[in-house]
Amino acid sequence: MRNAALVLGIIGGLWGMLVGFFSYGYTEFIANYGEVADFAHQVQNPELIRTVSLFAPLLAIAGGAMARARNVIAGVLLLVSMAGMYHAFGFNVFTMFPIAMCGLAGVLALLAQQPDAH
Repeated sequence: MRNAALVLGIIGGLWGMLVGFFSYGYTEFIANYGEVADFAHQVQNPELIRTVSLFAPLLAIAGGAMARARNVIAGVLLLVSMAGMYHAFGFNVFTMFPIAMCGLAGVLALLAQQPDAH
């Protein structure tokens, strides 16, 4: 279960980075060039989007990387990452995989009772 948490956490973090790159870029683009009527508007809280775009993928990758050694801490980091992505970006076609992967990885890391068999 720790190995599954490791793989899912890292993959979820990488997918989260893609979402984060586009979300951060979108908020910066609108801030620099202005809104486009009926097409592109600034989000309600761009600082939240920018902060979560950076930290949620980092927490997921860090949690995945430490899932084998410190499973409880890793599980908490993965679940915090999942909650941050859900709160900032919502659940949609672009975020469903990173949210689901980080959530499953967090649960698996927390449920891992003993080291994985080799």
